[in-house]
Amino acid sequence: MAKTSKAEKSLSQAIRERRATPSFDGAAIPIEDLRRILEAGLSAPSGYNMQPWRFIVVRSEEQKKRLRAAAYNQGKVEEASAVIVACGDADGWRKDLEMMLQQGLAGGMSEGYADQARSSVPNFLSRFSSVEMHGWLNKMVMIAFTHMMLMAEVMGYDTAPMEGFEQEKVHEVLRLPLSYWVVALLAVGHLKGPDKFSGGRFEMSHTVFAEEFGKPFK
Repeated sequence: MAKTSKAEKSLSQAIRERRATPSFDGAAIPIEDLRRILEAGLSAPSGYNMQPWRFIVVRSEEQKKRLRAAAYNQGKVEEASAVIVACGDADGWRKDLEMMLQQGLAGGMSEGYADQARSSVPNFLSRFSSVEMHGWLNKMVMIAFTHMMLMAEVMGYDTAPMEGFEQEKVHEVLRLPLSYWVVALLAVGHLKGPDKFSGGRFEMSHTVFAEEFGKPFK
């Protein structure tokens, strides 16, 4: 039986209290809640609005076990109610450009902007090396990934963002197209046992500057 989320938190509370959950109880999540989490990711901004992210939701016990083996045997992969595997499609812009422009035109995009994008988008993205494309996909996908993680936290779920996995093995387990680049895994569910300790954060004076490096932000 699916286990619903707790009372919703404010966004500021979710950001402040979020921890990378060390262990999950495995209770199923209602499909409606998963859809809401995914829709948060799909609402994220992206360069040229190309939305190059692709998400594979892993829920079956058998598939979670296979995915765990591709993620350095981390137990939380198998314990989580669902694992969202966040990928980027290096060829997405080739296939989706016209669909994106048609949606934009329906939403108020000018014909002039659309005509310009038909050349500017391919001119920009076709020049990327494989390494540059992966870097671009990392940036775009992680914006959507963070949207999903925080939506899950707002809804009362616990999450664990995961970067420990083997690219080729995840490809094999999920039967991903060659153009897909696996960026991160998001484990979602309910905490089992004690939460992770608070690791603390550096003071703003250590990481934030005003106008140029070295000038304190006041």
